[in-house]
Amino acid sequence: MKVLVVGLGGVTNGGKTTLAEKLKNMLPNCDVISQDDFFKPESEVETDDRGFKLYDVLDALYMDEMVTSIRNWIKNPASSGVVTEEPQNTCDNVNNVYILIVEGFLLYNYEPLNELWNRRYFLTLPYEECKRRRSTRVYQPADTPGYFDGHVWPMYLKYKSELEENASMQVDYLDGTKSQEELLSYLYKDIIQELNNLRE
Repeated sequence: MKVLVVGLGGVTNGGKTTLAEKLKNMLPNCDVISQDDFFKPESEVETDDRGFKLYDVLDALYMDEMVTSIRNWIKNPASSGVVTEEPQNTCDNVNNVYILIVEGFLLYNYEPLNELWNRRYFLTLPYEECKRRRSTRVYQPADTPGYFDGHVWPMYLKYKSELEENASMQVDYLDGTKSQEELLSYLYKDIIQELNNLRE
């Protein structure tokens, strides 16, 4: 049995969760772990001197638990409740491989995760589009005035530049302004190619 661990990271509101769920329905033996499930409760998240809750940093997440969940899945993917019947239009030869898609905004800046990835994708958005999309979403707790410009966007730029400076890290940057169909088609073909490489 082989496993393929795919990271789908990047900017807030870049389409990560939607793409991950669609890929799960298209790929054989595929499961999704979402980083959003590992946020600490609000009471444990630090507040800065402007009163902003610092959610867009690694300290706001139970990262050790996330690593443990991924490692447990890798050890025994069949026990995770992965659906093993054949989804649409995939080749017979990929049945003995289990795929885990991990989606989240801070996947590649935490060292213990970096040895686990087979493929890393990173969705990007320009500032204006990201801010527009973010303004249409309702968060718990809600974004306070100035939060996007004061915390969310600067943290995205910080972690993205850390990633770009790390020459050893192979990351496939994707333009989040492209249509879901285009992004989905690209990711699907790329992951199928990776599956075929695994089998050879």
